[in-house]
Amino acid sequence: MCADKSHDKKPNFFKALLGNKCARCRRGDIYETKNPYDLKNFMKMPEVCPVCGQKVEVEVGFYYGTGYVSYALSIAICVASLIAWWLFIGFSINDNRIFWWLGFNGLLLLILQPIIMRLSRTIWMAFFVYYDEDWHQGPPEGSGRTNATFNGVV
Repeated sequence: MCADKSHDKKPNFFKALLGNKCARCRRGDIYETKNPYDLKNFMKMPEVCPVCGQKVEVEVGFYYGTGYVSYALSIAICVASLIAWWLFIGFSINDNRIFWWLGFNGLLLLILQPIIMRLSRTIWMAFFVYYDEDWHQGPPEGSGRTNATFNGVV
């Protein structure tokens, strides 16, 4: 007997994060534009997920905490670029390679800033809105600090 393959597979968590997908269904885009370098529109978000109806801004001021996530991502990028610079170019006290790395690192962070900002919002949303296998059946029932608290469908 064959297993029923008609149901959808659970989307990968990391692919959904990197693709800026909704945390509840992992399918809907939470940004109106896919291009992070469209600087007029790169942070515009719809009110609800176009796929599951999850509120994108769960409450007023919900994304204020993304500064912490953005800072952690920036530190990770700095450490990674420091290690890569050290392995491929190296550091020396006889020349100014450390200052060249500082300039390179600052430019790298400036170029990656729109991506970091969007990714930090997606990660922050994933902290509080959990994946729901039955998202297509409507909002979950229940009370307390569960998905019912955060997943109101408009």
